[in-house]
Order: sequence, then C-alpha cells, then structure tokens
Amino acid sequence: MKTFFAKSEDVERKWYLIDARDKIVGKLAVKIANILRGKNKPQFTPHVDTGDFVVVVNAEKIRFTGNKWQDKHYYRYSGYPGGLKSISAKDMLEKHPERILMSAVKGMLPKNRLGRKLIKKLKIYKGCNHPHEAQNPQRLEV
Repeated sequence: MKTFFAKSEDVERKWYLIDARDKIVGKLAVKIANILRGKNKPQFTPHVDTGDFVVVVNAEKIRFTGNKWQDKHYYRYSGYPGGLKSISAKDMLEKHPERILMSAVKGMLPKNRLGRKLIKKLKIYKGCNHPHEAQNPQRLEV
C-alpha cells in the first residue's frame, strides 16, 4: 500500500467565519493556524497547502491573560542603527488590532514558502463587517 500524499489542486477549500469577541489570543491563534494548515482534515500532508480560508471579525475585542496588555511588546526593525521600534500590546490594540492576531498566527505557521502562502488565506477585520459574504463562510465556534 502506498502512502497517500494530497495534491494542492485536489483539495476542496472552505471558508470559515470566526468571531473573536472575548476570545484569548493564543487559544484562538492555535485553532486558526490548524485550520490554515489543514490539520483538521483527514488528508493533511505536511508539505502541501491543504487548509481552508479563515475570516476573523471583531479583532478589537480579543483578550490577553495576566498583565500582557502592559508587559507584551511588539518590535519592528528598520535595518538602520537605532531603528528598533517597540509598541505595547495595549497601544497596538488601539492602532492596529488585527496585527495582534496576525502575528500570533504567523508565529505558529512554518517559517518557509508554505507559511508565507498560508498566511495569505487569513483575513482579519475589526468590527463585524467583512467583504467575503459571496464565499458563504461557515460560522465556526472556538
């Protein structure tokens, strides 16, 4: 018996809608990363994109546990001397709430071409409106 390897073009992709209201960032990111990779499907293959699309709404209403709102910092570096910038999680929530969840999910995906392809299937929006009604996303409770 040969080992089954899924092919990217044979995978049937679904769209899922997740409401992030009052969800903890890490636990939500794990569920999203598993759906993006396709680990919830029986034909999961590690080196192939077998995952589905995920639309997340209400990104500004996510939660952290403990003192992470003050203690957690997000860094970016321009490449120049003295170009390291940091922003706390609380400030990031006010300015760009979708980036908090995006960076959490991105850290749980492979660090290669496959991971860069998978992260493009994640759509995060603040507020409850999104432009993906035509895809008929299924509501997913996490």
